[in-house]
Amino acid sequence: MGTCIICGTPADGRICSSHEEDVLFEFRGDSADELTPGRYYRGTVDGFAEFGVFVDVGDSVTGLLHKSELDKRLESLDWDSGDTVYVQVTDVRDNGNVDLGWSIRQGEDEFRGTLVDDPHADAPEASPTGNEDAAAEPSGGGAAAASASAVATTDSVEDEAETEATDEEPESDPSRVTIESLSERVGDSVRIEGEVAGVRQTSGPTVFELRDETSTVECAAFKEAGVRAYPDVETDDYVRLDGEVELRRDELQVETESLVVLDDEEAAAVDERLTAAMTDRARPGEIDLLADDDPADTVETAIGDAAEAVRRAVFEARPVIVRHSATADGYAAGAAIERAVLPLVRDEHVKADAEYHYVERRPLDGEVYDMDAATNDATQMLEAQERHGEKLPLVVLVDAGSTLESSDGYRLLDVYGAHRVVVDASHPDDDIVDDVDTIVNPGLADGDADDDLTTTALAANVAAHVRDDIRDDLRHLPAVSYWGDAPEQYAALADEAGYDETALRERREAIALEAYYQSYDDKRELVADLLFGQAEAPGDAESLAAHVSEQFREKLDTEVETADRNLSVRGENGVTFAVLDTDDFTHRFDFPPTTLLLDELHRRRRDDADEPFVTLGAGDDEIHLRSTQAVDVRAVAETASEYADDAGISVVGGRDGHLEFLTGERDEVLDGVVTAVAEELGE
Repeated sequence: MGTCIICGTPADGRICSSHEEDVLFEFRGDSADELTPGRYYRGTVDGFAEFGVFVDVGDSVTGLLHKSELDKRLESLDWDSGDTVYVQVTDVRDNGNVDLGWSIRQGEDEFRGTLVDDPHADAPEASPTGNEDAAAEPSGGGAAAASASAVATTDSVEDEAETEATDEEPESDPSRVTIESLSERVGDSVRIEGEVAGVRQTSGPTVFELRDETSTVECAAFKEAGVRAYPDVETDDYVRLDGEVELRRDELQVETESLVVLDDEEAAAVDERLTAAMTDRARPGEIDLLADDDPADTVETAIGDAAEAVRRAVFEARPVIVRHSATADGYAAGAAIERAVLPLVRDEHVKADAEYHYVERRPLDGEVYDMDAATNDATQMLEAQERHGEKLPLVVLVDAGSTLESSDGYRLLDVYGAHRVVVDASHPDDDIVDDVDTIVNPGLADGDADDDLTTTALAANVAAHVRDDIRDDLRHLPAVSYWGDAPEQYAALADEAGYDETALRERREAIALEAYYQSYDDKRELVADLLFGQAEAPGDAESLAAHVSEQFREKLDTEVETADRNLSVRGENGVTFAVLDTDDFTHRFDFPPTTLLLDELHRRRRDDADEPFVTLGAGDDEIHLRSTQAVDVRAVAETASEYADDAGISVVGGRDGHLEFLTGERDEVLDGVVTAVAEELGE
């Protein structure tokens, strides 16, 4: 039993429970479960993500300071990697993840003392480098200061000796070994050759992520604390590295003794070796679609190409950015790709938080990859390259991006060399193939494409070939994405996986509702709970889907009833039109969105209407169209412009898209659209 260094009361150690939050702790433990929630710790900025900051607490534990904990916007935070910061540990989760909180005290002298939190010691001890309050026991001079000086002197001697040893020529030229074999060589000195996949500077060493034909490993090189070692070595360089294999936090790391950039023939040899191995490794085996007689067989080759591109990106340590429409089909399709990539990243990269750096899913505002979205992605990827040495990402467009409206966005990415993959079931523009590297779209396949395919059906098949061992997780997804009857093959597949019609409908409706709220957020965990029913979800996934689905149905039914009473019906040239004024008879800023409302209105009316039947949603400056027969919206816009030539009519989303026009010209545009559709579908 001791006394509190602040108030002098008896305490189990050097601080009482009342004053634990008044002092700063320096953590010297080995694992997250040795941290004490509620305490403030000295940390070091490890890296940044869209959702927050990763902070190293001590040498062995990394925590996440979520952006919601900050007292300012994340982008206005003036921290850099390697900076010393002060954070509060708010929670240590069962899986080892550490949640951090913001500290308004960002200077050591703002705390009332500094103690060492060493779980292997009997009690916290004063830190020789920390601030000591007047009430604290002195530790800045006398024996403590002498001890600190002795430690520093010893460290300096050891650093000099280590530097001298590094400069010495090796006694013999070691043979190259593969990174895959390093787990069997802990404690050995080795030589490895490969490509630098990333570089990051910590408060201590510089860490190089090195990739060869078998795997990746982190290699620590030390010049002095926080100073870049080997400054001439950059991402994408081919190098030869000699060092000792160590195990840190149960993860392999090589302590670098020498690092040399290869050139000419040596670099070419490494490049050839990596390229050959990458082709063999990235290409999926025989294409085996999810369902027997799968309707996606028209794009079987493209599915393999897309899966190879995704796998190659992960193996090359490139981030995978999944961009998808904010619809039920878009979210389910994007989640399928994410489901496959996450475990691949965990297996490939040694850092525990790699999945937050190498996989991102970002919903789009619409079904076009426009300049706004492309500029956002380009800005983030260039910042990641500059600040963290990350490679340029692979951008995967899902349920979007098949029309020429996305060309400008693709070309911006192409300027920087970022590759583009599209997985989309909507009608494409043939010329879009010139702006992307790989595209999976039935409309571009030879022969007759199946118009009844959803993007989720395509994406689930791609995902199954990105990571074969998750196939069972994906079997129900294609059927989830159909608002009408799913193809028999997909219904049977879902039934085999244990999903009946009710379970499929509830998941579809739940995803559609959640896609609307916080539409800019990926909602990774919530979407996974709804679609895949993870065991660690809080509560039964089936009841979760049922609960959200019930809200969906209540909100949608209320809006449909209101809209249905206000439909105006007209006929022209044998075509029946149901027209809804979406500005006057919908709640534009609440669920459901116009597109989903029109879909439901059209489904409910079409069965009792004479064909062709068309539902139009007309707003002040846009018109959406649903039809029982195929309609080319671009052709409709061209004809309608003849009747409303001052309206500035344009199409967003290609032949499946919608029309936009100048406010004030709606009546002329609406009449022109009705005439154009009647000419295309009429008698």
